[in-house]
Amino acid sequence: MPSPQSKVTPMLQQYLSIKEQYKDAILFYRMGDFYEMFFEDAKIASKVLEIALTSRNKKDKQPVPMCGFPHKAASGYIARLIKQGHKVAICDQTEDPGLAKGLVKREVVRVITPGMITDDELLDEKSNNYVLAVAGNKNLTGLSCLDISTGRFRVTESKDLRLVLDESLRISPSEILLPESFKDNPDFAEILRSLNQKAITFSTDNVFEYKAARQRLLDQFNTLNLEGFGCDHLKAGVKAAGALLHYVVETQKQTVEHFTGIETYSLDKYLMIDHITCRNLELLTNIQTGSKQGTLVGILDKTITAMGGRLLKDWIRYPLLDPDMIMQRLDAVEEAKNSIQECRSIREIIKSVYDLERVGSKISMGHANARDLIALKRSLKILPQLSSELSGFNAKLFQWQSSFDNLQEPANLIEKGIREDAPLTINEGGIIKTEYNPELDELIQISRDGKGSLAKLETKERKAVRINSLKVRYNKVFGYYIEIPKTHTKSVPGHYVRKQTLVNAERYITDELKTFESKVLGAEERRAGLEYRIFNEIRQKIAGYNADIQELAGFIARIDCLLNLGYIAEQNDYNRPEINLHGDILINDGRHPVVEKMIAGERFVPNTIEMDQKKNQILVITGPNMAGKSTILRQIALLVIMAQVGSFVPAGSALLSITDRIFTRVGALDNLSQGQSTFLVEMQETANILNCATSKSLIVMDEIGRGTSTFDGLSIAWAVAEYLHDFENKGIKTLFATHYHELTELSKTKDRVQNFNIAVKEYNDEIIFLRKLVNGGTNRSYGIQVARLAGIPGKVIERAKKVLSDIERKGDFLKGPRVLKKGGKDSDKGHVQLEFFKPPEKDILQELQMLDISQITPLDALNRLNELHEKANKIRG
Repeated sequence: MPSPQSKVTPMLQQYLSIKEQYKDAILFYRMGDFYEMFFEDAKIASKVLEIALTSRNKKDKQPVPMCGFPHKAASGYIARLIKQGHKVAICDQTEDPGLAKGLVKREVVRVITPGMITDDELLDEKSNNYVLAVAGNKNLTGLSCLDISTGRFRVTESKDLRLVLDESLRISPSEILLPESFKDNPDFAEILRSLNQKAITFSTDNVFEYKAARQRLLDQFNTLNLEGFGCDHLKAGVKAAGALLHYVVETQKQTVEHFTGIETYSLDKYLMIDHITCRNLELLTNIQTGSKQGTLVGILDKTITAMGGRLLKDWIRYPLLDPDMIMQRLDAVEEAKNSIQECRSIREIIKSVYDLERVGSKISMGHANARDLIALKRSLKILPQLSSELSGFNAKLFQWQSSFDNLQEPANLIEKGIREDAPLTINEGGIIKTEYNPELDELIQISRDGKGSLAKLETKERKAVRINSLKVRYNKVFGYYIEIPKTHTKSVPGHYVRKQTLVNAERYITDELKTFESKVLGAEERRAGLEYRIFNEIRQKIAGYNADIQELAGFIARIDCLLNLGYIAEQNDYNRPEINLHGDILINDGRHPVVEKMIAGERFVPNTIEMDQKKNQILVITGPNMAGKSTILRQIALLVIMAQVGSFVPAGSALLSITDRIFTRVGALDNLSQGQSTFLVEMQETANILNCATSKSLIVMDEIGRGTSTFDGLSIAWAVAEYLHDFENKGIKTLFATHYHELTELSKTKDRVQNFNIAVKEYNDEIIFLRKLVNGGTNRSYGIQVARLAGIPGKVIERAKKVLSDIERKGDFLKGPRVLKKGGKDSDKGHVQLEFFKPPEKDILQELQMLDISQITPLDALNRLNELHEKANKIRG
């Protein structure tokens, strides 16, 4: 803001008054052909955009910082600011500077935020860009999200605040809208903490008031109630949705007509995959690189259209629970796989389809240019061919809708009116075809033939007044004029009006020349203005078809996804899974869909897995590191997800049960910035599983308790396994990979626990990983052999082998390794034996040995563990 020494001009006063209304945004202030920024905005923008920071009123003691760039380059600069988390308020001139009296009027015409982007170059074509709103209280919380670039608008609510948080993270919004009261509300502290990397906007609580929010939705959809959308009873959800709609109107400075409805959904209608499981299974993002490569979507997404890519990602994040809907998708995928030539033909056709969701939204909002309309026309022109090709398919999801045939009308309108070579700009002419508008054709003709018309006029006047030296000329001061030498002024007709006298000539104008001048001088400007008006009329007519265009976009996206899954199944040798409701999982020769494509130099070894609610409910899997335990665990979870998406799966055959939630505990990343250690993260994730899983869930646990001492870790792992086995007397299907070989003893006391291990072959003190899951546990870790494979120096390996031999020979793992004598040689004579436990600590050991692990409950185990922990601290203290 200006210092007392700064001179505040009328222009700066105008700037400051506008900036006061948009304190949280970088204000792009239009001055002629440039956007300028001042004061703090200029300092921030110059740094982010890497443009020169200059100053205004340089003679002042405190010059005003400023920076700027040509308005035509705005999109690139906006993109960079948005990526850095800034908002941008576009302040344009709202009157013609040539007609303005005094200071040109300006106002903000649009606010661009991370969640309010419609420009294609700022968006990922295969990802939705959501803004999310949360409202309500801890007992009933509403959630709504919308993508302004596609028109998708969704709403839900839940009594479980944890589910709302999980759903917020699953949506992965670019921006979050919250009530001001959430700032100091401890009930929502976890949501704020979990979403703190996103752009958060707080609005006053009255924006979220139910009555006003509901009325906004009714006005938007032009309905008497919300029953038709299934959300009239969702009070918390309606608050969030109405607040979002208010935010859109406030930022876009217009009504948003392409939001013609809202999708109400229930969180219990989809397989729940929380953000931890999504990350651990690498469904969308590679943990190591953050890219799409090496993920499930990277393998499955060979979609042709941007719409299809977004929908497939949505299917992966929201697998179905309804067996009938799953069967419909599987039927369509099977038909696509069995009709691969027809599948390829249709995929070739839809290559011509542009992003209809985003094109339609841009048209409705008045942001589309002529090339967007041409893209829409080309997309609509393929519909007859697409309809013909799909007529040979029988699956319900491939059925053509007759209403799509009506979309040839807007296609024909664009064909008739818009030039194929139209420029990107819409206010400089060159957009509308000839013969579309007679007045425009005349202006185009004048613009093209201005010089020829002038020559004709000159010849005509020479003949009329019989003066061969007569000339018709133009200059910027007088415009067009007729010049006659003074020697012929007596022959000048009476309708000539003198404009200027020169030494040797006189200059005149006539009514006909005035008419010609008004036509020629203003022809280009009037042509551009008329084309702009005609273009807006055409665009407005096309906007009337938006609902049908969006419906078509959804249909083509679905077709693209289903054909894509059929193509992937045929290419990768996937087979149709059988779906059941009895809790049975039987995978014959299953493969990991990602790993089988990533490995080089060896064949992927398939494995057979059987799980049920009667005998094979918890599988305890042992084996050395690098043997493939994690791969097998993840592949089972991935195959369940793929089946409920409606995809075929990489297996010889598969019988898969409908699963309501998948949980994973597969290693922890330290969150040191929040003071969370590996072990704390492990326990938090484990607690979430134990508190949220149901008998229809699938749990994948790849090591638990490694972040603490061996005894603590083993005790926790044992108690957790028992709890999952005994849960509600039904148990939960669990894959439990572990290095605690003692856990294999569970099968002796728990009848639904089975032991498996990953087979290895020993040869010359080395191991060969067979990657095969076989029955039975193992008490070998092969840690030293794995250490050798990892590159541990040979001297360390040999020493480790001697230490291990000593421990095994003594039969007492409480005794430590021999200390090497000076010179590096070890000897049994006079060696010093280190003890890991001092005498008082042996009491703790004795208590542990006396515990009956087969009888103790998980809660008692944790209490007992806490007592032993306190004793240990006293001994150490």
